[in-house]
Formats: sequence, structure tokens, C-alpha cells
Amino acid sequence: MNEYDSGGFRSGFAALVGRPNVGKSTLLNRILGQKIAITSPKPQTTRNRILGIHHMPQAQILFLDTPGVHRSFGNKLNRYMVEQALSALDEVDVVLLLVEADRPAELEPQIRRSLETAKKPVLLVLNKIDRVAPPELLLLIDDWQKLYSFAEIVPVSALTGENVDRLVSVVTGYLPEGPPLYPEDMVTDLPERFLVAEMVREQVLKKLQQEIPYGVAVRVESFEEEPDRDLVVIHAVIHVERDSHKRIVVGKGGAMIREIGRNARRDIERLLGTRVFLQLFVRVDRNWTQSDRLLREFGYE
Repeated sequence: MNEYDSGGFRSGFAALVGRPNVGKSTLLNRILGQKIAITSPKPQTTRNRILGIHHMPQAQILFLDTPGVHRSFGNKLNRYMVEQALSALDEVDVVLLLVEADRPAELEPQIRRSLETAKKPVLLVLNKIDRVAPPELLLLIDDWQKLYSFAEIVPVSALTGENVDRLVSVVTGYLPEGPPLYPEDMVTDLPERFLVAEMVREQVLKKLQQEIPYGVAVRVESFEEEPDRDLVVIHAVIHVERDSHKRIVVGKGGAMIREIGRNARRDIERLLGTRVFLQLFVRVDRNWTQSDRLLREFGYE
């Protein structure tokens, strides 16, 4: 009898949900010990559900990092993101609701309704505890306990790693017994092209978070491996909605797009473990966030 037949192994899905910028992607990267989800100070950075696979000797947790739940304001891309987040609740074994420890306790009606409908155990994860004093944290926990019947409340700091191991242990206890669902060498099921595009988009958001509005998408047009040269050649397009946005992304004399490319290339090389030649282009697709065809082409469907 192997270890999986013995009934000792657990595997299952856990959804990371919450408002924008509460630290879901940072927490996922911390748990996995490597970067698969992009982060930036700009709200609504995550647009797709991202699967992160955490392997342990007696368990495998499949974390779903979801877009931040926010008011969609009729924008088709925003509606897609909210649907991605809330529909994940029906597909998991346990829900991790992330909130910020330095903000008052407040449960949005939209999230409450979704939690109640899903009828899954909900762990409240109080993130960013490095920003608050212990007495304030105890008061906040008491406030949250009055708002919803959480299965457990776990304070953590995704930034410093404080209490993250305990959170993983708590999550494991809510998973069903069963064999691992993915091989040990997999940390995500996302294709490399998707991860590369996200790393380019991350650098655009970090460099131009004030100058460029929300409508930026990145698509990898070609991805060619050249093993004899220990090189991957990538051509990617940054899509924006206005000519003025294109000028900002390109920068004076092409300075900005070169810097975006340099920074993205470093992250991509760490991801792929090889040298990378990255060439970036900028294309204007007016109002692409409202176009069903372009949303599909860019992977938002």
C-alpha cells in the first residue's frame, strides 16, 4: 500500500479572494517560494485566475489567486474579472478571504452573498499585520468575528512571511483526503507565454502606474527556443487604448520601452532559467476593454 492509499495524504483547492490590493498575489508567491503572480501598487493588477501548486510531504494545495472583487461600472473587462473571482468559490474546498489588518472591518455585500451562496468553509486571512500593533490587531479580530461566521481567523504578513506557515497548515486541515492532482515539478498549469506576458505587463504597471490608465494588455506573438545558443527569443506586443498612451509607453527616444524590456527580461530569465532576447512593440487598439473579440484574443473570456 502506498502513502496515498493509506489515507494520510490530502489534496484540494483553496481560493484566494478579496478586494484589490489586499496582497493575494504576494501571499501566493510567498507560499510557493517563487513568483508566478505579478504584483504592483496599481489596483486590479490580477485579471485571470492563477493556479499555484504547493507541494508538501503529506498534502498538495492548489491555490487559486483571483482578481480583486470591485464594482465593475459596466466595463466588460471589469465584469470578466469579478466573474472570475466569484465563480471560483464554487470550485474549491476552502475559501481564504484576504483583508488588510490596517483597515476597519467591513464585508462588502457582494462578497458576503457569494460566500453564503458557496457554502464553503471561509478562513479570514488578516494580511499586512506588520503594519499594526498587537492590541489593535486583537480589536480588529473581534470586529471581524461579529461580521461573519468564519471557520478560523489567521493573521499573516505576506510581505515578511510571518505566520504564513501556520496559514498553510490550517488550510491543509480543510482539504479532503486524496492523491496529489499534479506532478511534483509543477508549480502552475499556466503556459510560459502567459507568464511572460504578465511579467511584461507588471513592468508597465510599475513604471507607469500614474501615467497610464487601466487599459493595458500584453500578448506574446512569438516564443522561439534556441537550445544550441541557450536562448529564448520572444516578441511581445503591448496593447493600449489611445495614441497618447503609446507615446508614454515608448517614451522619449524609446527610453521607457527599453527600460520596461530590461526589467521584464530579468524576471523572464529567472522564470525560464535561460538567456532571453525580448523585443517589445506597442499597438493602439481603441477601447479594447469593451471589445468582445479583443478580450477573447487577449485571453479574457
